[in-house]
Amino acid sequence: MDHRPQAWGRPRDDVYGAYDASYLNHSAPKTATQSPIVTGTSVIAIKFKDGVVMAADNLASYGSLARFTDVKRLRTFLSASVVGFGGDVSDMQFLDRHLNELAIDEAYEHETTASVSGPAPGQLNAANLHKYLSKLMYRRRNDFDPLWNQILVAGVDGAQQPFLASVDLRGTTFTSPSLATGFGAMLAQPIMRRYAATEEDAAKLTRDQAVDIVKECMKVLFYRDARSLDRYSIAVVTREGVELKEDEQLEKQSWAFAERIRGYGTQTV
Repeated sequence: MDHRPQAWGRPRDDVYGAYDASYLNHSAPKTATQSPIVTGTSVIAIKFKDGVVMAADNLASYGSLARFTDVKRLRTFLSASVVGFGGDVSDMQFLDRHLNELAIDEAYEHETTASVSGPAPGQLNAANLHKYLSKLMYRRRNDFDPLWNQILVAGVDGAQQPFLASVDLRGTTFTSPSLATGFGAMLAQPIMRRYAATEEDAAKLTRDQAVDIVKECMKVLFYRDARSLDRYSIAVVTREGVELKEDEQLEKQSWAFAERIRGYGTQTV
């Protein structure tokens, strides 16, 4: 390296050739993120008769490196909805700031309306928030600058019924009694669908049963997903509000099944 102060951090020209500063050319065409760098893995959620349970681990991976172990990927909105983020962490932080600004505007509008004309109309519920995020993601996709996230939104809708839906980086939306992003779509969904294959099945689940199902799914994800962690956040959303715990620890882990693993592919035990 050239250790002269005016050239700190630059390779020596006489050894490595002239320094290529073309990437500093600001007149080049605008580019956008082509692949996420720091990412979060699965977010899972399931409905029960009075609301929705959602969970996500606290790990943000730098490529394949488990780099950040205290990244909370569940966010509350107006103390009435929960948003779970999978995918790029920087885009998650952008959306978090954007939603905070939206929540502040909504709170001011609600307060002003209430003080001027009596009882205020309802604030944005989970269904409204999901619709807003779907339009935002679709707009960014059309600008060829997508937000590299897959998002779950949980809460109650305008009819005060449990609401759960997803939106991805293309603006594609989906709703179901149970949803999962990332590896959870392959590993956790079969477990959740065993208990909540339909809306009628989900309406029979109690809060404790839904929490136990989600905890079991988080344990399976920790066993099988190399980008997961044994510390996670879990939120329960009902008509009364949101109960969010951000530093839960997996319990009753057992690696006994590992003795039966014999490499990859078809196995004969």
